[in-house]
Amino acid sequence: MTAPDAADLARLAARLALRALHDELSLYPKPGLVSPRDAGSHEDMDAGTFLRSLFALRHYYARIAAAGWHDADFPVLRDLGIAAETRMLRATGGVNTHRGAIFALGLLAAAGASLWRRGVPPDDAAWRAEVPRRWGRGLRLAGAAAGTPSHGMQVAMRYRASGARGEALAGFPAVFDLALPALRQARSGGADWQATRLHAFFTLLAEVEDTNLLYRGGQAGLEWMRGEARAFLADGSVFSPGWFARAQAVHRQACARRLSPGGSADMLAAACFVFGWQAHMEAA
Repeated sequence: MTAPDAADLARLAARLALRALHDELSLYPKPGLVSPRDAGSHEDMDAGTFLRSLFALRHYYARIAAAGWHDADFPVLRDLGIAAETRMLRATGGVNTHRGAIFALGLLAAAGASLWRRGVPPDDAAWRAEVPRRWGRGLRLAGAAAGTPSHGMQVAMRYRASGARGEALAGFPAVFDLALPALRQARSGGADWQATRLHAFFTLLAEVEDTNLLYRGGQAGLEWMRGEARAFLADGSVFSPGWFARAQAVHRQACARRLSPGGSADMLAAACFVFGWQAHMEAA
């Protein structure tokens, strides 16, 4: 395989990141979340809102991958993320569609580029170690210096959940321990891409401390969603007849309860990004 230069790698990272975000958006039924079929539990956004956000982010992932390639320190990545968030909010009229994905996929894109420049194959072990190794100190300092906490930060503190920053500092266990193995399991089991993503998503719902769920439904909402996801998996997940109707029933109940597991959606997109990057490497 001919190693790409910085510009080629940045374009690849951007293409894979946008594809992963679209893979998350287009998946249905995701309990409580926006898709082209409906707006889930949301009244302030729909699939069109997400598509405008995606278009606004089209250059961000290339820029942050290039920053990772060039060994940039955390403040550079942070400033790129802040600028991307500003473009997102401008495109959506102030609606937060992708703040978590800007953070998670941005760090993973920078980490993948950093590994590739050094000639380190971005397997799971290397990739999950790169973010805390390279930017862990900056992440901790940024957290300590943060001003008014976001909803996610407030909820993480209240419920002692790890939140997005804790997930990154731990090397994205939701991605590498949960979603990626689930994607691979479903693919190897013959599932199509829709069923594969849904299996991974319910795997995340069954375990992740999703601060979006905690914000909307408290501990009871989180435990309800976990219970439904675990029952779906125990009943055979996407490998048993009637899986689509069962998933759709959970989606409708989540909408009725106004629950929206946006943190798990971000982790699904992140896992699709890593999955796509690694598949590209194997095929190259």
